[in-house]
Formats: sequence, C-alpha cells, structure tokens
Amino acid sequence: MTAGHRAVIVVGGGQAGLSMSYCLGQRGIDHVVLERDRIASEWRAARWDSFCLVTPNWQCRLPGFPYDGDDPDGFMVRDEIVRYVESYAAFFDPPVAEGVTVTALASAGTGGGFVLDTTNGEMSAGHVVIATGGYHVPTIPRFAERLARTVLQLSSSEYINADALPGGDVLVVGTGQSGCQIAEDLHLAGRTVHLCVGGATRTARFYRGRDVVAWLHDLGYYDLPVHEHKLGEGVRAKANQYVTGRDGGRDLDLRQFAREGMRLYGRVTGLRDGVLTFAPDLKHNLDRADSSAEAIKDTIDQHIAEHGIDAPNEERYTPVWQPGVQPRELDVAASGISSVIWCMGFAADFTWVNAPIFDGRGRPCHHRGVTDVPGLYVLGLPWLYTWGSGRFSGIARDAEYLAQTIAAGDGTSNVAWLARSAGRAVKNV
Repeated sequence: MTAGHRAVIVVGGGQAGLSMSYCLGQRGIDHVVLERDRIASEWRAARWDSFCLVTPNWQCRLPGFPYDGDDPDGFMVRDEIVRYVESYAAFFDPPVAEGVTVTALASAGTGGGFVLDTTNGEMSAGHVVIATGGYHVPTIPRFAERLARTVLQLSSSEYINADALPGGDVLVVGTGQSGCQIAEDLHLAGRTVHLCVGGATRTARFYRGRDVVAWLHDLGYYDLPVHEHKLGEGVRAKANQYVTGRDGGRDLDLRQFAREGMRLYGRVTGLRDGVLTFAPDLKHNLDRADSSAEAIKDTIDQHIAEHGIDAPNEERYTPVWQPGVQPRELDVAASGISSVIWCMGFAADFTWVNAPIFDGRGRPCHHRGVTDVPGLYVLGLPWLYTWGSGRFSGIARDAEYLAQTIAAGDGTSNVAWLARSAGRAVKNV
C-alpha cells in the first residue's frame, strides 16, 4: 500500500472494520482498512481450540452477508468463524492493507481531518473509524507477580488446550464467558480445576423448547438501545451471562462442576507468601447467577402467556450443590497447582489515539459511535448502541449508521475534506 490521503481510514480488519468497509463501499466512499496482522487475526490467535460462539449461527448477520449454512441453530467453532469472516472479505473484496499498524493518530490541525503514523508511512484522512474493539490488554492483578516462577501463568487469550499445560492442578480466575468455558474444557479433559467465582451471571441455554437467545430476540433484547436500558451506559461494563454453544449448546452449571470434583472459591482478593486469599462470597455469587437465569425464564414465561404461544412447560432449576464452609485461603504450592489462567477480562488500549474522546478510564465517549471530535468514530464496542453491537448480530446496524453519518457529513466539520478526497485519494492498496 502506498501512504497518502484517503477520504476515510478504517483501523482494524476484523468483522467490525470489514462491515464498515462494506457500508462505505455501498456508497462509493473512498476508504482503506488498515489491519496490523491479517483479516480475522483475533479469531485465529486469541481463542482456544474448543472455542465456539455462544449465540446461534443464524445471528451471524454481517452486512450483506447473513449466515446461509446448513446449521443455523448450531454454534460455529473457532476455525469456522475464521472462514466465515474470510468468506465475507472474499464476497466484496474490501480495500484492506494487511500488516500495517497504526502507531499514532492525531488531528491534522485547523483544516480538519487526521494524520496517522503507520508502519508503512504517514497517512491522512478526513474521517477515521476506530474498529479495533475494546479487548486489548488482559486484566491481571499486580499480586500475580508474586506467584512462584515455577507456576505457569496465562491469560484467557493465551490458553490453547489442557494438553498444552504442565501436569498438575489448574487455577482459573474469573467466571465470565471465557473463565467458565475454559474451566469446563479443563474439567472435561480430566484436570483438577480450582475456580475463583466472580460476579458474572448465567443463563440457561434452552428453555421451553427453544434456545434462550431466540426468545430474547423475539422480545427485542438485542435491539434495545443503551439509553433505554435500566443501567444506561453502565451496562457497557457489565459482563454477559455465561453459557456455552459447545456440542450443540448447554448450560454451564458451576454447582454441577463442584459435584463432579471442581473446587470452587469466592473472588480472589490477594496473595501473600504463596497463599491466595478469597472473599467469602462464593454462595452469594452462585445464588446471584442462578437468580439471573431464573429472572430471564420469568420474562420468557410472561411473553409466552401474553401472546398465547404454544410452548412446552419446563420445570425450573433446582440447585444441585451448595457450598459448605467457604475456603478463604489456598496454598498454591501445597495444592499442586502448576498453572494459573487469568480470565478477569480485558482493558482497552487506545494510547495511540491523541484525541479528547476518552473518559477517566480511557474508554471512548460517543453516541452510537460518533465521538465529540468531528470525523472520528468508534465501532465494534460492546453496547455501542445495542446489546448486539459487539456481536455478529448487531454490527451491520452500527456500521450502516456510521456510513450514513459520514456520507451526510452530519455532526462533522469534514464535509469539505470528503469532497476534496475524490480528487486526491490514493487508489493503489
């Protein structure tokens, strides 16, 4: 790719960046997508071997390219997801420059637009869409530095499979989607798992004859705008309910795992002299997760009753295990733990963006992806506008909105830049 000027530069070549490219291309807007690695690189490298989607395939609806395979109610595994994204790129041949990293982005000055430093030279643009997602740096507590060097430590993005770990017990910290699924993967492989249970809630996979996702879709949950959610923008920091699509989909019941030998603890609070400490909140966290799952079922029951839907009745969940005395400490060496997998989420890293669009925690402030800096946008973030925004199901709506905003020049001072770009855009990518 030759460095130069573009009407629009999209940073990131995952499903968000490709969706943006499709919507811009449909309007004939000159643009380029800069991808530091390869298309769909995050799906290739940062997922374990048994990884699969937790939403059914029919929800994969990239703009102009809905899922059309023979298993709409199934759940694509990692390699199938990569092929789906690659097929999307082949479908419309976007102007993607792979192997180009953006190292800095800043305002071009009073004339409007932006200057980007890249590993392939300086570029400029009237508009920039940051489509790099929001999961960049794994969250690992500082006390992890005090674990013995003989203990292997990985983030969830580095876990591959049980066989890739040394022999011995495994400690998994965190019970969001990744933590629960990795704990199950290790458990099914016959490893002894110690699981630190956090505050994430869960949902049933199926209820009253259908996937719960299908019921929630009918109820409009995936279309609910963030400003109408009872938590408002606070929902963006809320973890999704854990569940799995593995082997056709099932619940992830931590109580059942405990019955089968998994060792559960509350939230990890610290480490001293090789001994981990935990909060006495294991029972509370398990009860809270179950309560969330049952509340979703209540909503579904109400929907069925109100609309006279013919759906089979189903008995409600009964807890299969209760914690006794909750352990407050765990000696890592004495317990035979050889590996720790940190599944406490990820933080965003936008330090390369020199623009006043961030809050006190470094997260972009925006309305439907439009920031307060004219011409600068974000895409692919959780709850960018709806619950579907960070998923394959909702990215089309968000990309379409930003493309329309760019085409119309709404809320920006870069209309002149967009017009000038037609005459001086660099075409060879």
